[in-house]
Amino acid sequence: MRRARARVDGTVQGVGFRPFVFRLASELALSGWVRNDERGVELEVEGEESCLEAFAARLVSDVPPLAVVTGSAFEDVPPLGETGFQILASTASGSADAPVSPDSATCGDCLAELFDPGDRRFRYPFINCTNCGPRFTIVRGVPYDRPLTTMASFAMCAACRAEYDDPADRRFHAQPNACPRCGPTVRLLTASEAAGPMEGEQTPARDEAPAGERAPVGEQALAGEQALAGAAAALLDGRVLAIKGIGGFHLACRADDEDAVAALRSRKHREDKPFALMVPDIEAARGLAELAPEHERMMSARERPIVLAPRRADAPVAHAVAPRSGDLGLMLPYSPLHHVLLADAATALVMTSGNASDEPIAYLDEDARERLAPIADAFLVHDRPIETRTDDSVARTVTLGGRPRALLLRRSRGYVPDALPLEPAADRHLLACGAELKSTFCVAKGTRAWVSHHIGDLENWETLRSFTGGIEHLERLFAVAPEAVAHDLHPEYLSTKYAQELDGVELIGVQHHHAHLAACLAEHGETEPAVGAIYDGTGYGPDGTVWGGELLLGDLAGFERVGSLFPVRMPGGEAAIRQPWRMACAWLTAALDEDPALQAGHEQRNATANLGRGPLLPATLADRVDPTAWNQVAELARRGLASPVTSSAGRLFDAVAALCGIRHEVTYEGQAAVELEAACEDATARERDESYAYPLPPREDGGQIVLDARATIRAIADDLARGAPVGVVAARFHNALATATAGACALAAEQRGTRTVVLSGGVFQNRRLLERTAELLTGAGLRVLVPERLPLGDGGISYGQAAAAAARLAAAPR
Repeated sequence: MRRARARVDGTVQGVGFRPFVFRLASELALSGWVRNDERGVELEVEGEESCLEAFAARLVSDVPPLAVVTGSAFEDVPPLGETGFQILASTASGSADAPVSPDSATCGDCLAELFDPGDRRFRYPFINCTNCGPRFTIVRGVPYDRPLTTMASFAMCAACRAEYDDPADRRFHAQPNACPRCGPTVRLLTASEAAGPMEGEQTPARDEAPAGERAPVGEQALAGEQALAGAAAALLDGRVLAIKGIGGFHLACRADDEDAVAALRSRKHREDKPFALMVPDIEAARGLAELAPEHERMMSARERPIVLAPRRADAPVAHAVAPRSGDLGLMLPYSPLHHVLLADAATALVMTSGNASDEPIAYLDEDARERLAPIADAFLVHDRPIETRTDDSVARTVTLGGRPRALLLRRSRGYVPDALPLEPAADRHLLACGAELKSTFCVAKGTRAWVSHHIGDLENWETLRSFTGGIEHLERLFAVAPEAVAHDLHPEYLSTKYAQELDGVELIGVQHHHAHLAACLAEHGETEPAVGAIYDGTGYGPDGTVWGGELLLGDLAGFERVGSLFPVRMPGGEAAIRQPWRMACAWLTAALDEDPALQAGHEQRNATANLGRGPLLPATLADRVDPTAWNQVAELARRGLASPVTSSAGRLFDAVAALCGIRHEVTYEGQAAVELEAACEDATARERDESYAYPLPPREDGGQIVLDARATIRAIADDLARGAPVGVVAARFHNALATATAGACALAAEQRGTRTVVLSGGVFQNRRLLERTAELLTGAGLRVLVPERLPLGDGGISYGQAAAAAARLAAAPR
């Protein structure tokens, strides 16, 4: 007989791991115990040698669906001769170090019960078990036990308590376990009724009647089954609903109702950005978009992200859902409330974040009723509090190396707070504050880093408050007390200012594009130097200019700039981001020997023909831009007044989109590039393979590789003047940039003796650019790395900052 003690690390709390251990030990006739503590799971097992060996192997290989074991260390201890196996109460001494599981979509077993008229949880919108349901959004502390979640105020009825206490039951220690008699309640309120108290309120007669027979809350509010039926009826009638979900509020309406979608757009102040859709099932999704197997796999995964897929021409969806976009963002229901609502509505619903434009998603009831009352006609709410707001995650598919891959555009609900590896390990507790746009932060210690949920753009007080509150929460959950804080170099970022205001910490500045490179290298466990093509909108360069089209050579600790896009002016500074026509003017100014003149439209041609001082250009902007303003901006670009220098690839996309007449002003970040990519689909298959020349000057000793787009800009202007279709021009531009990027990376790799190339930055979220560049690099015999567990955009910056800080600290003299 032998007895062993084991420490099991990973995501092993709140995922049915202890009952799994109980069943495994019982099957192998082992005695002992298992319990949660602040670090994970601790256990002791005693029995025959062969049984202990089988136990150790299956402890890792046979884990429950939501569990992730990252390590299990066994040591022999003296046998006790006990009989039977027990699950002991959790302990909570010392420093918390137990990973918290992400929220997980409703599992098949719970879904079957949800729609079984004979089940006591029939149509109960908060059904869950150890294999599914809310986790991160309800947890307040560790160990992950009910008193430390937002379910603490709901006392379980006898039937639920029996399930919770039975190690053989699927709901053993399922912390959100509840039923219609004892759990949270859903209510439907009109916008005016929502003005009363909401959060934490308990429905009367909780134990006296099933959900459908409860007395209504308030004079007219509906509860339980009546609320669900009323919500579906309101949606089908064209109303806009605010729906409280797992990580916050959604705003919903019928996806096929043009008036309802237009009303939602108007009230939300969201002019053009596409809305996400929730569909009842995969079959319904196939009726709206061209789904490949990888799309369906991502949509059906437990994370349930929004997945971008090509829109069907005959999709019964209002035009206002995704204007000027060839894709639809689709997701399946991931909570039982969604499942019931979609089953009753039996149609696709717009399901967009519950906020007004540029605000963080509402998740507290009081905040929601204040901010969403002007938008929603009614509120479908419940009394289970949300501890942490989490937006829906977003993904798309790409084909790299001949196989389909998921590409995360936003990492939030379903993925957070899964840990990422950190090597070299952080010998001090770290906080990385991330960037300004698509903000996330990261806390780290030892070999693990936790990247936060999506915060949003740090441009207002409300989002900053979400940022600082989120930091406090994750530091508390994972017992991180930062001793070193990494931040972006941009002095005006709110994330940088937050870092600089902290007392008693070592500050570590990490350049924006190096953080992109380091994030990808760290995710793939790569410690050797690599070439990185890092393309995005803007990032603060050490030379004081605006970077964004960069060729770097670096590792986790440092980098050097070996090349960049040809620099041009940004006339008016940030105004050029909002008005892409300014970048069109700047690029034309750089590309032509004479100042560019704006060709007038038919109604202006005679009055303005004499304003131009250079050759007439395509009239794609003439009816959108005032000629006087155009000439003033050309003057700014030529003289460099109020016009910082930029090498930004994002601004190049803006310029081309404006020249093509696609987008002269934007209402959301990246809009011009998104619509330029979509325009490529208008070209034929043969035309989509055509390209412009993109000069790549040979590298000089001590010089830089320059990706010079001026000849391409001239070719675009000539094509448009001859009447070339916009789709053809867009395709030729994408191919030209991909060819130039691959050639520059190959040249840099050859010069510096590496065979690894990283492609990252928000511009590479463009599927056409990423796939073509990676294909050319692979064909040249180079190894291509792209982020897989993090977004290519600024949502991955914080992890790169943490990896760079850990590497620098490890290399620093002691």
